[in-house]
Amino acid sequence: MQHSHSVSSKPHAKPVPPTPTPQTLPSTKAEPVGGPASQDANQSLQAALDKVEATSPAPQKTDVEATRPVHVLRESKVPSSRMGRLWNYGGLAAGIMGGAITEGIGRAFGGSGTGSVLLSAGNMERLVSKLSKMRGAALKLGQMMSFQDSKMLPAPLQEVLQRVQDRADYMPAWQRDKVLVANLGPQWRDLFEEFEEKPIAAASIGQVHRAILKEGSRRVAVKIQFPGVADSINSDLDNLSILLTATKLLPKGLYLNKTIDNARLELGWECDYEREAQCAIRYKELLANDQDTFLVPTVYLEASGKQVLTMDFMDGVGVTRIKSFTQDQKDWIGTQILQLCLREITEFRFMQTDPNWTNFLYNAKTNKLELLDFGASREYPDTFVKQYVQLLAAASRSDRETVKSLSESLGYLTGHESRVMVDAHIKSVLTLAEPFLASAPEVYDFKDQSITERVKALIPVMLAERLAPPPEETYSLHRKLSGAFLLCAKMESKVRCKGMFEESLKKNGFM
Repeated sequence: MQHSHSVSSKPHAKPVPPTPTPQTLPSTKAEPVGGPASQDANQSLQAALDKVEATSPAPQKTDVEATRPVHVLRESKVPSSRMGRLWNYGGLAAGIMGGAITEGIGRAFGGSGTGSVLLSAGNMERLVSKLSKMRGAALKLGQMMSFQDSKMLPAPLQEVLQRVQDRADYMPAWQRDKVLVANLGPQWRDLFEEFEEKPIAAASIGQVHRAILKEGSRRVAVKIQFPGVADSINSDLDNLSILLTATKLLPKGLYLNKTIDNARLELGWECDYEREAQCAIRYKELLANDQDTFLVPTVYLEASGKQVLTMDFMDGVGVTRIKSFTQDQKDWIGTQILQLCLREITEFRFMQTDPNWTNFLYNAKTNKLELLDFGASREYPDTFVKQYVQLLAAASRSDRETVKSLSESLGYLTGHESRVMVDAHIKSVLTLAEPFLASAPEVYDFKDQSITERVKALIPVMLAERLAPPPEETYSLHRKLSGAFLLCAKMESKVRCKGMFEESLKKNGFM
């Protein structure tokens, strides 16, 4: 596979790295992008979150680690049986309703507090604590909703969903070892020269340990899945749907069922570490000619299984966590990430769909972008890709009629929608394609872009007027595109989007 870096798509030579300095940010995998909350709501939420941040001595850090945000991890047993998980969800629902009653009584007798009693500090604490303990589907759904529907969620709930993403508890050693024995055999320690007992991270479906392989003394990251998560996906999501509906924590009109169905599909993929290993291997092959720009970790199959995945340890820092970048570096990183996103659609037909910004690391020593987390990688059918790219191309020409026609062919529209719905849909497509418009500036400045906000502003109309759900493929695709735009905006990148888009279309036979 050949890949050329033309002037039109790469405005700057590969920058010389500065010494990165960490930016002081909350311990979270994604920055809050929800709407402003009231002062009381923010104070209540912070009080709840502060209780979750257990204070324990921080381990000594290497120079590389010092550039990473500090995550205070807490150990707790993972509820692994379906009955145990159901009991936890039921207890959470009862706790939230009881907390709301207590909050309401307190306010009636002169207590402070504003806004919904369901979103009180006590209930936010219950959510953070229980979601961190449950892991699995609850955290995954929270991640998906925080990226897809952030403008539609109450600000305190939005903050909870984002703050708990990288704040899951880790499982005790005996639970961890049962998973390792089941996947690697009773002598699993013989595979490693060193294995750090305490994980360096814990997320929705697993935790990560630093280790050194005995063969080759390679530094690796060992991802170990929480027990019971894969087997309880369906029941977890069903219970979560009942909980969210019964407690009315979400606004009316949200496509909760479709979001849950999509979470069900993606969680199934992400819980299959053997599938993720093959996706990572495939992605490394796709970028074999781009090793001067991207680094994809090597998978070690001899130390991996259905619930264990061992890969190279990456030393880079999340691209949004470094504040000493020059403008040239911001432009270069934004260009590479957006160009990769376009290549995934037009060239690979294969995309790593997780929009989490911390999946992109910058290594100042090698001056490369390191890519992580391939569990949500997926293929797109050729027929869908062809029509979708044609849709974007029509939008870049501001061709409303072709956008409408292709939207009907793809299934976004049935042809029987109201004029309000059709106009909202076409406007959303044109807005999404704004950086690629023929009339757009040669260099698009993402600093002041409002693409994602304007598209999200149209969501309530489309939810109310839509006659059929959008194609299944677009849940992950639009989440990734929106994530790429938000990342470029976060970094204030200036990118030659129009030239990059035209080159991608020509190179892959769309023009």
